[in-house]
Amino acid sequence: MKPTTFALTLSLLLMNSTTIAAETEKDPIIEAKIVTYRATIKDFGGALKAKLVEALKSEGAIAALEVCYVEASKIAAEKSKVSGITIGRTSLKPRNADNAPDHWEIAVLNVFEERKAQGEDPTKLEFYEVLENEGQKQLRYMKAIPTDTPCLTCHGGEITPEIQAKLQELYPDDQAIGFKQGDIRGAFTLKQILPE
Repeated sequence: MKPTTFALTLSLLLMNSTTIAAETEKDPIIEAKIVTYRATIKDFGGALKAKLVEALKSEGAIAALEVCYVEASKIAAEKSKVSGITIGRTSLKPRNADNAPDHWEIAVLNVFEERKAQGEDPTKLEFYEVLENEGQKQLRYMKAIPTDTPCLTCHGGEITPEIQAKLQELYPDDQAIGFKQGDIRGAFTLKQILPE
């Protein structure tokens, strides 16, 4: 996408974020779904974090990387199946190429970066929009994932050679390094087809 086209898209998304929020605040069905999405993210993030913390404490960072590599997609698939909501994670600097953002997600992630730069708390950044997709209405939602201190072990600017080697083995196209505490590492991304 050309820089001017992207800037236009981003500014439209920024303008539309207020419009969408104003329209959907009046829709109790959408509001109920957003509450459910927040709970779904808490459940998904909590399940993944529990496995990572357990591996970190018992076996160290290398084991935690392996757990993330194997378990993250399994947990997302399980939670998606149970909830009927497609759940994932994405980033402007993805670790796993399968989690690369689509155009809509790129625009939202850039909006999150702008909002953070303007002083908003990254732990509270979220965005949702109802879109038309192949003739169906689809609700899309994203919530920023800020970088916390434990994340820096595998996502920071000073990663040990041992961890770097494991990252290269598991994720040869890894871009998810060089973060500082408080940076937006990525976002949870959810989507669901809405009934007519």
